Amino acid sequence: MNEELKMKRNWPLKILKILPFVLLAMGIFTFLVMKLWNWLMPALFGWHEITYWQALGVLVLSKLLFGGFRGGHGWGGHWRHRMMERWAQMTPEEREKFRQGIRGGCGPGPFAPPSPEPKS
Repeated sequence: MNEELKMKRNWPLKILKILPFVLLAMGIFTFLVMKLWNWLMPALFGWHEITYWQALGVLVLSKLLFGGFRGGHGWGGHWRHRMMERWAQMTPEEREKFRQGIRGGCGPGPFAPPSPEPKS
């Protein structure tokens, strides 16, 4: 109980300790995006080079368009949670059928409706 209370009081201090590393990592990542853009895009597509702040804008825009700002693990975490729920509700026969469908590679899948019989 006492440890829990200490942790609740110290969270601002923890954030202040981590914040410089987060900002540094974000700065380095933005710099790498800028360098990659300026190396590839003008040569491949004839686009203009971008500044550091434009690279940061590209990162924010891509996060908004493709990742959102909802926290957690993004789409992968949500998909995994839903799949685990479905898996728990499957019978052993359905699970085996699903495994066989996954091993089979591309195709209609294990739960696809049967295709109609060809008429003679």
